[in-house]
Amino acid sequence: MKSIIITGASAGIGAATARRFLEAGWRVGMIARQAGALETVAEGRSGAVILPCDVTDPAAVEAAFSAFVAQAGRLDVLFNNAGRFGRAAPIDEIDLHEWNEIVDINLNAMFLCARAAFGQMRRQRPSGGRIINNGSVSAQSPREGSVCYTTTKHAVTGLTKSLSLDGRAYDIACGQIDIGNARTELLDGIIAADPDHAPPTMAVDDVARAVFNMADLPPEANVQFMTLMATRMPLIGRG
Repeated sequence: MKSIIITGASAGIGAATARRFLEAGWRVGMIARQAGALETVAEGRSGAVILPCDVTDPAAVEAAFSAFVAQAGRLDVLFNNAGRFGRAAPIDEIDLHEWNEIVDINLNAMFLCARAAFGQMRRQRPSGGRIINNGSVSAQSPREGSVCYTTTKHAVTGLTKSLSLDGRAYDIACGQIDIGNARTELLDGIIAADPDHAPPTMAVDDVARAVFNMADLPPEANVQFMTLMATRMPLIGRG
């Protein structure tokens, strides 16, 4: 049975992806802060491993990954997904607490989970595995008022490239999926608040399908970067 850890698995893209892998028969380590929310997503499906964890806590991350490997035997894939957008505002209205909070979840936590996964994949026999980082179309082109989010997502691209390079000797592949306007609970709230200016969207299950395709490739193949977005989004042609 193939194995994957998914962070931010209690809602949105993480939850949809967890369900996709469970339906395909994978052993799925589901990480988020609230065990109850994870159990709701898992719905008692065989193969779900509930791992309540604050991904900004180094000791908690190490404990969660160790607990999963103790059950699964090895780690084949990490979907490094947890993240937040934060408050939309120009930089001079962002206080240091807000900045540090977004950097902590979007970048430091990504680093911690990638480090734990990389170490396990390097040590296990046979060595190897795959890390998929959730970037964003903001890693390519920002929206107004998104300085915290955009900065961290550009940094995730650097993390992806470094892991790809350092992982070659150990058969560890790393790729990144940049997502635009998946119809999650967060986007539903934005649309409900201003339905007259609703952005173009795509189904969150389409993201889960794309992540599954990236994860299920043979070891000798890797999607280095994928941009998956609502067809009518104005990413191309901005400016």
